[in-house]
Order: sequence, then C-alpha cells, then structure tokens
Amino acid sequence: MQERKGAVTLRGNSLTLVGKEVKVGDKAPDVELLDNDLKPVKFSAFKGKVVIVSSVPSLDTPTCDMETRRFNTEAASLGDNVVILTVSTDLPFAQKRWCGAAGVDKVKTLSDHRETAFGQSYGVLIKELRLLARTIFVLDKNGVVQYVQLVKEVSKEPDYAAVIAEAKKLV
Repeated sequence: MQERKGAVTLRGNSLTLVGKEVKVGDKAPDVELLDNDLKPVKFSAFKGKVVIVSSVPSLDTPTCDMETRRFNTEAASLGDNVVILTVSTDLPFAQKRWCGAAGVDKVKTLSDHRETAFGQSYGVLIKELRLLARTIFVLDKNGVVQYVQLVKEVSKEPDYAAVIAEAKKLV
C-alpha cells in the first residue's frame, strides 16, 4: 500500500496518507460505502450526475460540521444534476444523528467505517488516526475525476468557491 508521509498536517503535526493518490483525469474508484440506513451505496449509482465528494475526518468536529452545513446550503443552488456526498469514518448511526440535529438534508452522508475502502482507494486515509483527510473530489457525469482539492492542514476549511465553480462548469 502506498504511503505519502507529510501529505497533510493536523495542528502542524505531519501525518501520513495511505492508498493510491487519485488525480485529475483518473476514473473515480467505484467504492461501496454505507448510507445512514446501513444500505450499501456505490459511486456508480450517481453516474449521469456531477458528483462532489467531500471527505472529512468526523462530522462531530467543528470544521467538518461547518463544511458539511456549507455544502448543504450550496446544494440548493446547484440543481438536480449535482449530487454532494460527504464521506467519513463515522458510524452510519452517528452520521444520521448528526444530519438530523444539523438539519442537513441535501448532502448525502456515507460511512467508510468498515473497510476504509474509500480512504485507501482515493489515497486519503490518515494512517495515524484511521480518519479521512479533508479532500474534495469533483467527478463528471461519466465518473472521471475533474478536480481534486487536498486541504493541507486538516483543521482548515476547503476553498468552497473553487469547488462550486468546478461543479457548475461540468453541469
């Protein structure tokens, strides 16, 4: 398994990402994750739509909370041809609880807790924490990665404007 030491930091401390780095132009790996009702969901289920995949360490942290709420708000202006997924290693039950408490109803949360298949397939699994790095992938309607934003400092928010602009170009 590939490792990228120092690819991200948490409060300045260097961390290692595990897995093959996914880059622009790559076919998005079709991983299977669990939705909030414990049903398996594959990325290929969203073929024909532009997909924003936001990976976060945990919804129960302030930055991940803000990010997911922000994407939920942005989703309203993107229309039905764009799907926003938030992936974390949180348990599906915790994701469901968080979405209910936060009023998040436009972003679909998916859990990578079982096998960290997403984290390893996309190269964003933090070895030291078994959490996902804060990364945004934008996939076109054919499931090809068109944009990647790896947030170097895990505690910081992504550049939302760049993500939304990319998604709008692909609709």
